[in-house]
Amino acid sequence: MDDTKLNHVFLKFKAVAELKKRVTDADLVALVSDVDTCRSDEPAWKLLEVQVVCGSGTLSRSTAIVTLVDKKGQEHVACSVGTGPIDSAYKAVDLIVKEAVTLLEYSMDGISEGIDSISTIRVSIRKNCQSTHETLQTFEGMGVGTDIVVSSVKAYIGALNNIIRISNNNLPEIYIYIYIYTRYRFWANGRPN
Repeated sequence: MDDTKLNHVFLKFKAVAELKKRVTDADLVALVSDVDTCRSDEPAWKLLEVQVVCGSGTLSRSTAIVTLVDKKGQEHVACSVGTGPIDSAYKAVDLIVKEAVTLLEYSMDGISEGIDSISTIRVSIRKNCQSTHETLQTFEGMGVGTDIVVSSVKAYIGALNNIIRISNNNLPEIYIYIYIYTRYRFWANGRPN
């Protein structure tokens, strides 16, 4: 990682630290998960396409077809039904990725006004523990765009990629630097970890 990216992430870290007074590990993961600033590795999954059909009526169910691309460039397609377009799309992604997770939070913020406004979607998920020795960690993802369903799927895939990256101990270098700096800062100030 070059010095420019390191400095950019550190400035973001300082801004979060000033606002929150205490930066959690989840905050650090979110900072280093920013694709444009610090990730040098390829994500495990990328969204190629999502198609959703939904309607109204007593028997109508939303259906989604999702196509993801893995690190090797191979396409994976799944179809699922759900209670709405985002639910069906997330279920289709789950069929491909095969990570047992729980959706903790879904939020949408409109950046501009109008029918073609850009929205930011943020999701928080937790990996379902397989044993009592695993720690519960929250992972976040973000998607931005004019299509809420596509942005929602991108946010969900981003959070899943963060789980996969950390599960494989494939942490970006910057995570280690920030983690050490944070622990040192709390220790130096006499604060508990």
